[in-house]
Amino acid sequence: MVRMSDVRPSAEFCSLSIDASVATLTLERSDVYNALNVQLISELVDTLDWTAQRSVGTTGSLRDQDGSEYLRVLVLRGAGRHFCAGADINMMRDAGVKTPEENRSDSERLDRLFNTLWTHPCFTISTVQGVALGGGAGLLACSDHVIALESARIALSEAKLGILPAVIGPYVLRRVGSAQFRRLAMLAGRFDGREALNIGMIDQVSTSSEESAEMVDAAIATVMSTGPVAVTEAKRLVQTLERWHGTDEDLRRWTLDKTSEMRGSPEGQEGLSAFLDRRPPAWSPEDQDG
Repeated sequence: MVRMSDVRPSAEFCSLSIDASVATLTLERSDVYNALNVQLISELVDTLDWTAQRSVGTTGSLRDQDGSEYLRVLVLRGAGRHFCAGADINMMRDAGVKTPEENRSDSERLDRLFNTLWTHPCFTISTVQGVALGGGAGLLACSDHVIALESARIALSEAKLGILPAVIGPYVLRRVGSAQFRRLAMLAGRFDGREALNIGMIDQVSTSSEESAEMVDAAIATVMSTGPVAVTEAKRLVQTLERWHGTDEDLRRWTLDKTSEMRGSPEGQEGLSAFLDRRPPAWSPEDQDG
C-alpha cells in the first residue's frame, strides 16, 4: 500500500505542499508567468499522478498504515503575479520547425496533463490571479472549482496565433457549453473575472487575494463534510453519463445498480449510520477532532 511518506516526484518548476488531506500544487515559473514548457508539463503530470495514487478516492481509506491522512483536496495555483500564461514562447517557436509527428507528441503530452487533472480523484480547486491564457485556461476548465480575482484576465488565445484551442476544447466545452466555447475560440480575446463567472468559466470571483484565500478555505471545509469516495465516484458518474451509448433502459438499470452499490459500500453505510445516530461521519473533521 502506498504511503504519504513515499518519495515525491522530483520537480524544478512546480512544488507540492501537503497539510493533512489537502495538497497544494504550485506552478513555479513566475519569471515567465508560469508558462508551460515540456519540463513543467511533465513535472505536473508526475505530481498529479503521485497525489492521485494517495487519495482517499483511489485507496478507499482515510489514512495510510502509518496513520497519515490520504488526500481529499488538491489546490492548484501559480506563483507570483499570474496563474499561467499558456504555452511557453519557445515551445511555440519550435512548433514551426517540428515535424507533424513531433508536434503531435507535444500535444499528447499536454493532453495527458489536462486529462490527469480532469480525472483526478480529489476535489480540485484552482485559484487565479493575473492571466490564465490558452493552456492556462485549459487548467481552469479541468478543475472542479475555480476562484478568480475580479481583475484576472482569461482567454482562449490560440486563434491570435492562427491555431486552435483543440486540446483544451473538450474540457472548455464541458464547462461553458458549445455556444460560449465557439464564441471564445473565435474572438480569442481576454475577459475578466466577472465575465468568466457569468459564462461559467469560473465558480467564484473575489476582489482581493485575501478574499480568494477565504473562499478556498470555505470550499475545502464544505468538501470535508462530504464522503471522499462519493466525491470521486461523482466524477466517474458524470464521465459515464457523458459517454453513455446504450439505451435509456440500460442507463436506468445502471443507475439503479450504482445506487445500490454505493448504499452498500463501507462509506455509504457509515454515512447512513452517522445520520441515524445523529453524529458526524468518520470522514468529518468534527469527528476526528473528537
